[in-house]
Amino acid sequence: MLEMLLQGISAVISDPISIVLIFLCTGIGIIFGAIPGLTATIAIAMMLPMTFSMPTTMGIASLVALYIGGISGGLVSAILLNMPGTPSSIATCFDGRPLALKGEGGKALGVGVVFSFIGTVLGIAAMIFIAPPLASITIKFGAWEYFTVTMFSLTLIASLAGKNIVKGIITAVIGMMFASVGLAPIDGVERFTFGSVELTSGFAMLSVLVGLYAISEVMKTAGMMQSDENFVATKFHMKGFGFSLQEFFSQIKNAIRSAIIGIGIGILPGIGGGTSNIVPYSIAKNQSRHPERFGTGIIDGVVASETANNATIGGAMIPLLTLGIPGDTATAMLLGGFMIHGIQPGPLLFEAHGDIVYGVFTAMILSSFFMLIWSFGAMRLFIRILKVPKNYLFPIIVVLCSVGAYALDNRVFDAASIVLFGVIGYSLEKLKYPLPPFILGFVLGGTFEQNLRRGLQIGNGNIFDLFNYPIAVVFLVATVLSLFFSLRQLKKRSV
Repeated sequence: MLEMLLQGISAVISDPISIVLIFLCTGIGIIFGAIPGLTATIAIAMMLPMTFSMPTTMGIASLVALYIGGISGGLVSAILLNMPGTPSSIATCFDGRPLALKGEGGKALGVGVVFSFIGTVLGIAAMIFIAPPLASITIKFGAWEYFTVTMFSLTLIASLAGKNIVKGIITAVIGMMFASVGLAPIDGVERFTFGSVELTSGFAMLSVLVGLYAISEVMKTAGMMQSDENFVATKFHMKGFGFSLQEFFSQIKNAIRSAIIGIGIGILPGIGGGTSNIVPYSIAKNQSRHPERFGTGIIDGVVASETANNATIGGAMIPLLTLGIPGDTATAMLLGGFMIHGIQPGPLLFEAHGDIVYGVFTAMILSSFFMLIWSFGAMRLFIRILKVPKNYLFPIIVVLCSVGAYALDNRVFDAASIVLFGVIGYSLEKLKYPLPPFILGFVLGGTFEQNLRRGLQIGNGNIFDLFNYPIAVVFLVATVLSLFFSLRQLKKRSV
């Protein structure tokens, strides 16, 4: 482990271009996170095709820098505009905005940035110490183990990614249906190609990701915005970090508790930062001696939200690296980044590409420090960027997405696919169907089918053969429990 860590650190630090890219991508990520509608997921989606020509470590390091910057950037608009730049900063609005209205916007921003940094570092530390031993366990997984863990992940995604459990399940199934287009695994039979040569290769993951998130967001925002749209951010004054040492030490317990919750939620596939900032906020309120002050403008709420959502980054990377299962939609994009470079995340990743994994760890640590530098050094620049009308930003995004999708395999079909999935994503959101189950169903659909068929081959067509594998049985029980609690939750909501 130490040798690989040194190799990873050397691969990043010895290359000035990698360091510059990590620095720039962190800043770009913050901008995307700060502008409502432009999330970390969209930033990664746009950058994904650009990394194709880069060395593997450099390309993936750039993507994780966008991820870290994008999650932390959401606090800027949440505090100054009362509009969370990302779903991860929803709870930051609850106390961040009242603080800004009281003339303490500088304090709210300072607290948010510092505890975002702390949450990120704690999440990365958890990832470094948890992922390698977990990978040594998952390396023993076979076809049935992967089948049941994927099935468990799909039920968890469908039940927790949206308010309506039934719609979540339907959306996940639709995603899996699109994943089945093309040549079948194992036997190579054509499915749903309708005589089209292009469809024999299926839909490219990049086209699906970019279409569902970037293009659909452009369509949705274009339908809502006014031609004279302009953001008016609350003015702020900041001296130093914006808060005192006494205030900092008073929040240590709150920060550690929130970070642990954020890491735990991040590890559970499909939940993501949208949940991980609200849960710790609620717990911080319940544990407080003065819960009535929450929502009126106190730093406790900002600390809980921002520490947790950034700690989720490290947590969400753990299932991605050890099982090849994305923890949230941003890590689903990162999965695409690994695959573009010919690397399959999973238990063998640490043995086959240990230097790349530890290079990514190093890049994440560097990015967390760069995030601190960008946030305090260029805060006023980010406020100005918030005022750029979206009718200038979104056409550029569409062009870059189209060029990126085409450049990946030089196929016009891939560029056309982003429009198709943009329409699908826009339609699903209009009908209030959640998007995360779709994309994660698409990502996991192939793994689900391939391991089911391999398991059936091992068991000579007998599906009950999986009961001979204890780990598979554990995940099967977890799947049943997940479905049971989901259905019970649905019943409660219907009453």
